[in-house]
Amino acid sequence: MFRSFGLNECLMLLAGLQWTAGLTVLAFAGSFALGIVLLLARIARWVPLRWVAIGWINAVQGTPLLGLLFVAFFGLALCGWDVPRWAAATAALSVYGSAFLADIWRGSVQAIPLGQWEASAALGLGRWRQLRHVVLPQAFAIAIPPTVGFLVQLIKNTSLASVVGVMELSRMAQLVNGATFAPFIVYACVCGLYFLLCYPLTWWSRRLEARLAPAR
Repeated sequence: MFRSFGLNECLMLLAGLQWTAGLTVLAFAGSFALGIVLLLARIARWVPLRWVAIGWINAVQGTPLLGLLFVAFFGLALCGWDVPRWAAATAALSVYGSAFLADIWRGSVQAIPLGQWEASAALGLGRWRQLRHVVLPQAFAIAIPPTVGFLVQLIKNTSLASVVGVMELSRMAQLVNGATFAPFIVYACVCGLYFLLCYPLTWWSRRLEARLAPAR
């Protein structure tokens, strides 16, 4: 017998939202760290290192996120590693996000005029000091909108973690819908919760972009 959609069901969805937010934070942190490494490799002067980064980026961007989740969870288990569900989802989302963030940031770095590199070289700065003190601060302002845009996509992509049993918002919605058989109400609430999680990021991104615009 189905039960009515009520307070307990709302609390279940909010619990799933907490898992979604936590998984997003962990996945974005992992994507950020791997993305920085890929960015530095992608713009390095040593050609083999650039090709390794290009190969990683192309391979990951050409692989569905669902496939990465299955590899991280079931593939590692076949190798004898008992990986927790949330850890497998975090690893898959981090690998997935790193390829896209590295490409976003590479484009931001390449958008900096060549004269900035030449001027900093004329001051006697080495390549890494040029990046740290001259190029990256300017590229940061350019990278904000696409980076936050990808973060919003990452939040919504955490819904795929339900296929490996992570109890995030979409998985909770499935359970609540199975108990209440009220799909319109359940998924309307889910859409609203995703909106409440994503919209403040978009608003903050626009404010920060406008604040940094005079510094470009």
